Amino acid sequence: MARKILVVDDTINVQVMLTDFLSSQDYEVLAASDGREALEVFRQEQPDLVLLDIMMPNMDGYQFITQLRKESGIPVIMITARQQEADLIKGFDLGADDYITKPFRMRELLVRMRAVLRRTATLSPLDEVITVGEVALDRSRHEVTKNGTPVVLTPLEFKILELLIQSHGKVVRRVDLGMYLMENGFTGSEATLKIHIHNLRSKLEDDLEQPRFIETVFGVGYRFMEPQE
Repeated sequence: MARKILVVDDTINVQVMLTDFLSSQDYEVLAASDGREALEVFRQEQPDLVLLDIMMPNMDGYQFITQLRKESGIPVIMITARQQEADLIKGFDLGADDYITKPFRMRELLVRMRAVLRRTATLSPLDEVITVGEVALDRSRHEVTKNGTPVVLTPLEFKILELLIQSHGKVVRRVDLGMYLMENGFTGSEATLKIHIHNLRSKLEDDLEQPRFIETVFGVGYRFMEPQE
């Protein structure tokens, strides 16, 4: 079955260009011209990935992803002409998985899409559920719960947490996490990694002063902590 891609852009030419190209790559393409329309399409069609423009009328990309993340962890790639670091950080902080700036090459976009979609593929059933204290990560269902309550994560946040939790009690070096991001088509900078760690802590309701889940080991990396007695 073809993967569904939702293209959200207020420029019709961009919609047509992406629709034609992605259709030729055997994707099913849906389109929306602003955030409000995109939410309606998302709820009806349940796409596998969203390509999201930022500057749009009625409901812009930031407003859209804010609402989307209340409902789903579906992967989102920002497509934007804005290259300021503050804009990119804001997008990641709201839950985007990756970004590409205009103008872009179609093949580059395709590589990034495939990398993000790989994160949502069904994983091996071996050790499919990892439980450490209050937190349980189910690989086969791609779900995380805390005390039985679902925690909605983006695919990239899920993978980072998986890397941390499967090594619980041990430090995972920042350089290793950064290399993992780059190998999978994401921005591997330390600033980007910090954003994702911050989002994970926020969603797990961790305490920065006295962390119970993700601990920063200064100058080295991060550690998912063993449950306290």
